Amino acid sequence: MAFTPEPTRSPVTRAPGDAPAKESSLTLERGLNLLQAVADAESEAPTISDLAAAIGVSRAAVYRLLGPLQNRGLVRREGSKVRLGLGVLWLAGRVLPQLRVASLPALRGLAEQVGATVHLTVADGSEAQAVAVVEPSWTNYHVSYRVGTRHPVHRGAAGRAVDLPAGGPRWVSSTGELQSGAFGVAAPVRGVPGLRASVGIVALVPVSPEEIGPMVLETAEAVAAALR
Repeated sequence: MAFTPEPTRSPVTRAPGDAPAKESSLTLERGLNLLQAVADAESEAPTISDLAAAIGVSRAAVYRLLGPLQNRGLVRREGSKVRLGLGVLWLAGRVLPQLRVASLPALRGLAEQVGATVHLTVADGSEAQAVAVVEPSWTNYHVSYRVGTRHPVHRGAAGRAVDLPAGGPRWVSSTGELQSGAFGVAAPVRGVPGLRASVGIVALVPVSPEEIGPMVLETAEAVAAALR
């Protein structure tokens, strides 16, 4: 009987570090899922068992994932229950300055172009807060608008633009809703996960939404690109 040897199989090669990199990526994703699950609990703090079920891992895995998060103050344990830690507040406090720095070039360009005060507004629950403001350099007078100014999210162009539905109006306008005699046009900042925001202008003279709107929308898109 003739014997036919099996063909030689080439060894499977793997780039060095592939397996550890994938394992690290999976661990990071699970850690982020765990942090999100803790944050999603609105009132009653979730237990270790709740978290294990929420992210689809064992209780032992939850304990391992909690270690680095606790070390950085992002979560804290109360017996078997887990709550967000004060480290989250520190991280949150670093967000607005970074939003401001990233958005200023685009906001400044619009302010100089239209000769009106331009602002980036971010929704915080039911309130809208101005986090970046740029005033034009060449006008004799313009609206003075302070960083930190808050108003109901359902009032003013900047607030109402935040939650404009996709496929709906691309910008909104307002007249005297927040300040008597002031005119506003605003467009939403879309495509930045977790951010409800808008770019708007406020002027002391009537403006044409049809003329200003596309410029505001373009600036909102530039801000979104800078934040991604």
